[in-house]
Amino acid sequence: MSNDEEWLEIESLDLEAQGVARRADGKVVFVEGALPGERVQVRVTRRKAQWEQAVLVALQRESPLRVTPACPHFGLHAGACGGCKMQHLHPSAQVAVKQRVLEDQLWHLGKVRPARVLRPIEGPAWGYRYRARLSVRHVPKKGGVLVGFHERKSSYVADMTTCPVLPPAVSAMLPALRALVGAMDARDRLPQIELAVGEAPGGTVTALVLRHLEPLGEADLGRLRTFAREHGVQWWLQPRGPDSVHRLDDVGSELAYTLPEFGLVMPFRPTDFTQVNHAINRVLVERALRLLDAQPQDRRKLRRAQPVRARRRRAGRARCGRRLARRPAARRRVRARQGARRSAAARGGRLGAAAAHRLRQLQPGDAGARRRAARAPGRLAVQRGGRRQHVPAHRARRKPRGLRPRGFGVGSYRAAM
Repeated sequence: MSNDEEWLEIESLDLEAQGVARRADGKVVFVEGALPGERVQVRVTRRKAQWEQAVLVALQRESPLRVTPACPHFGLHAGACGGCKMQHLHPSAQVAVKQRVLEDQLWHLGKVRPARVLRPIEGPAWGYRYRARLSVRHVPKKGGVLVGFHERKSSYVADMTTCPVLPPAVSAMLPALRALVGAMDARDRLPQIELAVGEAPGGTVTALVLRHLEPLGEADLGRLRTFAREHGVQWWLQPRGPDSVHRLDDVGSELAYTLPEFGLVMPFRPTDFTQVNHAINRVLVERALRLLDAQPQDRRKLRRAQPVRARRRRAGRARCGRRLARRPAARRRVRARQGARRSAAARGGRLGAAAAHRLRQLQPGDAGARRRAARAPGRLAVQRGGRRQHVPAHRARRKPRGLRPRGFGVGSYRAAM
């Protein structure tokens, strides 16, 4: 055995799914692929003063929580997919590890220990990921186009043909996606495909957002439409930023998230934020409302406990949120206030520009005239930091928000007569 290889006892697991071991001198060693309770032979790959990085070489005592990964692309081998990190650990143990890490972080960072720890919420272990961002690369050396997650600790795209954490229909669609992009004329200008799965009365709706760096030709658009008909998906195109996302064809059901217990159906766009795991999110909402146990009288108590300004702001938001029909009215009021502010700022800016023009017309020696012009309408003398300065009227009359800026004395915003 070389000097870089030795046997260690794994004590715990960190959030990156690395086994944590300690040498006799107290130095911490992070071991990739190892689980708590195992005795492993490791090879050190990186050394630091307080810790070392190592990889698993051999396993002498195996943990009872170790399972066979369901994904053939998971592992420590070269080219392994980096989308998952704990598939070699039993799903229930994964939840326990994450809860323990959260409790440790609360104590180490905030010195807080929870008085009560609720039972963790668990959902389906496979086929739950309703949102994903798949990278796309045209790699002739690997036989064509790759569509999937990045390789482990690499910027390269993993050569994957299936993914158990994605919905089964999407996982089975990966080879067809690779063939589709490989047949497109713009295959070198398509960096990613974003996945969003929503709900519809008849089942689910799958939306694929194609990011393209140059306009797509009619032939490529025809290929996308054919793929959509054959696989029952919606294509959305993103030529620029997130605001440029639009549907290729306005047909089919819209994406929506439902809460049947509360009778809610919330439409969303594929680039909007939604939870990855819809089943877990439903349980979270139900548990949060049950723990809050909100009653009608709680609203009055909360209202009395709030400051006047906060009550006004929250009352306005509550009134707008009672019925969806009131939201457009609230938007119109906000736009009207913003337009009034812009108009006032424009008027003040024109007054200041006129005074500056008068100053430019004077000769350098006309100091007295320059001072008189500075006091012309549209500019006010303001005391700032022990000096009198002339600023546009709309700036002088505006009061500071929050704390007073440093260097401003009492009466700093009083206009000089």
